[in-house]
Amino acid sequence: MEREARAKGTAALVTIGEFARSSRLSAKALRRYDELGLLRPALVDPVNGYRYYDGTQVGTARLVAWLRRIGMPLAGIKEVVALDAGAAAAAIRTFWAQVEAETAARRDLATFLVDHLAAEEVEMSQVDMDRGTLGTLGIRYAAQSDPGAVRGTNQDAAFAGARLLAVADGFGERGAGASTAAIDALKPVAQGAVRGAVPAAELLNALEDAADLAARAVRDAVAGSGAPDESGTTLTAMVWTGSQLGLVHIGDSRAYLLRGGELFRITHDHSLVQSMIDDGSLTEDEAASHPQRALLLKALVGGPGQDGPARADVLLQEARPGDRYLLCSDGLSAVVDGTELAGALGVADGPDTAVRALVALAHAAGGPDNVACVVADVVAL
Repeated sequence: MEREARAKGTAALVTIGEFARSSRLSAKALRRYDELGLLRPALVDPVNGYRYYDGTQVGTARLVAWLRRIGMPLAGIKEVVALDAGAAAAAIRTFWAQVEAETAARRDLATFLVDHLAAEEVEMSQVDMDRGTLGTLGIRYAAQSDPGAVRGTNQDAAFAGARLLAVADGFGERGAGASTAAIDALKPVAQGAVRGAVPAAELLNALEDAADLAARAVRDAVAGSGAPDESGTTLTAMVWTGSQLGLVHIGDSRAYLLRGGELFRITHDHSLVQSMIDDGSLTEDEAASHPQRALLLKALVGGPGQDGPARADVLLQEARPGDRYLLCSDGLSAVVDGTELAGALGVADGPDTAVRALVALAHAAGGPDNVACVVADVVAL
């Protein structure tokens, strides 16, 4: 009778082998997904342990297979398959935007490394000829952080010193502490990056270490808050070595370079709207008014993400006399366009004048957010 009841109960179901063929997942994968609670069989025979699946589960199984093909972690897939179609589509878009942001960062680093190593080969043969002709470079700098015209508190932080330039845009309950902690964590690293103390070949590693220190400092700063993942900060910082600037960047604060009268943005926003601009689904103008404009794909937050803490971008920027750098939070860049930024930077007679003019421009645009900006000039000494 028991065997007859089991046969009757599985009449409308299929074996794991049949389901594997129709879903294009291996039986081994199906057993693993069962163990993880990702894709449970409709019935497990209590006597022999055979797994049986309902035909209606094929769609879910194929979705799991497709999500694995795009590299989504199992924890993320488990969340997606539990959502309705609209929410699942939004979750997949957000995941893929993060993948593209990471890919863009790796592409930029690969390009830098190729250029850097090619230039290094040429420079080694010219070093004696160049020595004494380039002179010594230095920087002059100024920083300002302002609450803006609307916010009652200021969670942005800005710092400018002989070795470190940095802005951080805090968010959440403990955003102010997070932004300050991120910058403070970089100060000892910057002091160690004096000319000659960190060889150029090791500077990228030093920047990676600096980013890790900042991430830990932010986690410590927001520990104990009700929802630590909801507090954090962006960070855009440059370490001056005497001949080049090492960049650490995560979030949507920005770094710009004014060179030869032309303004270049040298950071890539880690935001949802930037990923949509990158894939052609959104224009720059549309992004400015998009309802999810403030949604970050990467930032320094109080708790690790599902795949660990987000990684900051790091790269090196060769400095030239006459270069003027701007680091700013989105309280400036979101309300003042590139043409106005270039104009203000171009006419200012020094960093102090420039930062005051830039904050004034943000206020003139309504000052809806906190503003942090740093301006630094590279000069021959």
